[in-house]
Amino acid sequence: MERAGDRRQELAALLRHRRAQVVRADHGLPDAGRGGPIGLRREEVAFLAGVSITWYTWLEQGREINPSRQVIDAIAATLRLSAVEHGYVLTLAGLTPDPPDPETVPAELPSHLQRLLDAQLPAPAFALAPDWTIVGWNRAYLVLYPDVDRLPADDRNLLVLIFTDERVRQMLPDWLTTSRQFLAEYRAEHGAQFGQPAQAALIARLRQESPDFAAAWDQHEVGRFETRERRFQPPGVGELIFEQHRLVPADAPGLQLVIYLPRPGSDTAARLGATLPN
Repeated sequence: MERAGDRRQELAALLRHRRAQVVRADHGLPDAGRGGPIGLRREEVAFLAGVSITWYTWLEQGREINPSRQVIDAIAATLRLSAVEHGYVLTLAGLTPDPPDPETVPAELPSHLQRLLDAQLPAPAFALAPDWTIVGWNRAYLVLYPDVDRLPADDRNLLVLIFTDERVRQMLPDWLTTSRQFLAEYRAEHGAQFGQPAQAALIARLRQESPDFAAAWDQHEVGRFETRERRFQPPGVGELIFEQHRLVPADAPGLQLVIYLPRPGSDTAARLGATLPN
């Protein structure tokens, strides 16, 4: 029940946040006094979505109700949610299947997947568990995160590294953009896990240790992973430019493999080859 309650509270917070961001003119509504051109009232959302004001208010209060797919779809359209945001609120409302149970994911990377990571050299590659703990990597990844093989498992989480490790922040010239993208992707993937003790503990830890994380988390940004350029500046190595890819093994759907391919035309592959640890 606690897990479902946390989902409802996350759904409520997101609806309130997004309601305050809607452009009133998009719905043919005039400015709202002090609120100006931005933001809808609860009763306006209810009317536009075709639901009762009581029902919508209960949703924003995180009450124990079971909205239908039709209701969530109508509210998502009214609040102008993106496709990935729409999917996220459906998950929070319990209308999509849960992701793989973290307890069914192996604590160590299977040997055949480790061989796959090693075969990507000189491209850095690593594997993520459902909670984004880094559970495997190849030698090239140690160029980017030299101490990852010596970290305790609790500290070897990608979000923990991004938001609490100053060396990682200094190595990423676009840290602000990258950190927000990671957080939006994490949120989109973990809606069904709200209320699980481990997930709640991770969020509580990051809130306490990183004001940047706390501020970004409260923005409720949700985003789907997209292949994109990544830049790193490891000390003594120079700038490395990659194209980031993410794969899900068919025989281990709870894991994700992330591969940084050196950008063609750059000297990234040569720089990596000259600095690979033994």
